[in-house]
Amino acid sequence: MSAYIGVVVIGRNEGERLRCSLSSATKSGHPVIYVDSDSSDSSCDLARSLGVHVVSLDASEQLSAARARNAGAKALSELAPNCDLICFIDGDCELSDGWLREAQQRLSSSSDLAAVAGRRRERSPESSIWNKLCDMEWNTPVGIAAATGGDFVIKAAAFHEVHGFDESFLAGEEPELGLRLARAGWKIERVDSEMTIHDANITRFSQWWQRCRRAGRAFLQGYLAHGRGPEHFWRREALRPLFWAALIPALALSAGAIDLSLGLAIAALLPLHAIRIFSSELQKGRTLKDASIYSVACIAGHFAELSGQADFLIRGRAGREQQLIEYKESPQVD
Repeated sequence: MSAYIGVVVIGRNEGERLRCSLSSATKSGHPVIYVDSDSSDSSCDLARSLGVHVVSLDASEQLSAARARNAGAKALSELAPNCDLICFIDGDCELSDGWLREAQQRLSSSSDLAAVAGRRRERSPESSIWNKLCDMEWNTPVGIAAATGGDFVIKAAAFHEVHGFDESFLAGEEPELGLRLARAGWKIERVDSEMTIHDANITRFSQWWQRCRRAGRAFLQGYLAHGRGPEHFWRREALRPLFWAALIPALALSAGAIDLSLGLAIAALLPLHAIRIFSSELQKGRTLKDASIYSVACIAGHFAELSGQADFLIRGRAGREQQLIEYKESPQVD
C-alpha cells in the first residue's frame, strides 16, 4: 500500500503563477493546503475558488518561506492526519504529471530516505539571461544529496522528528533542514525525473542582484549557526564573497597605490577566477555561451552576496529585525 500524500503550496503575490501551481496540485486528487504570506493581490480568493484550504499568516510576525511551510505542515496534519508524506512546492511552480506517484514509490522503497526531489525546470529560460541562470542552477546532480530546493516530498515522520524548518532563516532554509536531517540519520535523494516547472520571471539585473543578496545572507547565517560543526556547513559559500569581493579588491587597491603593476596583478585574479569557473562549466557539458554567462554571473554575484552579508551583520549588530529580500514582480490575478 502506497503512502498517503498531501501538498503544501506557499506563496506571496504570485498572481497567475499561483493559478497554475494550485491547479496542478488539485488535479492530483490529494489534499492541498495553500499558505499565504500577506499577499496584496487576490491570491487567497483564488485558492478558495479552487477548493483549496487556505492558511493566512499574520503579518505582525516575521514572514518567511520556512514559517509558511511549517504552518502548512501543521494545517495538513490537522486536515488530513493520515498523511505519511508532505509535498512542498512554491507558488511559482507547477507540478509535473506523475511526480507525486514517483516520489511515493521512491520514499516507500527506503527506510532511511527522508526526502526526494526531482528536476525543476525554468518555464522560459530563453526569455532572459537571468531566467537562464536559474535554469542552470536547477540542474543539479542526481543521487544522494545534502539538500533539496523549495520543491520536494518528505516523510512527515522525518520532518516532525527534526521539528521542521528553522524559522529564523529567511532564505536558505532547505539546506539547513537537510543538515539537521543528516545529523538525525536521514538521507535526501535527487532523482532524474521531471518534478516542477518554475517561473522565475526575472527580467532585470536588479532582480537578479537582489536574489544573489538573499543567497549571500543565507550563506553567512548558515555558517554562523552551524559552521563550527564537522560538516563545516556553508563555510566555503560564506567566505567566498569575503575573499573575492572584499579582500582581493582591497588588496589590489592598496598595492596599486604603491606599485601599479602589483595592483593590476592582484586584480587579475578575478578574471582568472572567472576563467577557472568557465573551464569547469565546459567540463560539465555546458555550451560556450552558457559557460560564459555563468562564469561572469558568478563573479558579479560575489559582490551581491557580500552586500547581503553586510546587511545581515549590520542589522544584527543594531538589533534590528531582518527583512525579506524579494526580487519578484507581482502579476495580478484576473
